Amino acid sequence: MHELSLVSSILNIIDDYAGREGFEHVNSLQLSCGKLSGVDPQCLQFAFEVQSKDTRAEGAILKLDILPAIIHCLNCGRNSEVDRIEIRCPECGAEEVLLTGGTEELQLLELDVD
Repeated sequence: MHELSLVSSILNIIDDYAGREGFEHVNSLQLSCGKLSGVDPQCLQFAFEVQSKDTRAEGAILKLDILPAIIHCLNCGRNSEVDRIEIRCPECGAEEVLLTGGTEELQLLELDVD
């Protein structure tokens, strides 16, 4: 479960920001990641609840935006949202496609702090 190391990194980032900005508590944090990144939202939530105890982020609301997987067809030029990695364009059937979205790593987008 690599979500444990992801949460550990997030908590370290929060501590770094708190040292620079002088806040004491995190009310909520917004994260994003690609659908194909391998992050399990339920595991991430559980890891956050466990690891944030006795930290600035204890009790904070974790919001996670999952970015869709997108392929771009070099034949017809269309972008298509897909559930898994596709080797054919769902629009024209061509095999000349590029995966252009959905693999983004976990990113911290926003902190609401006191």
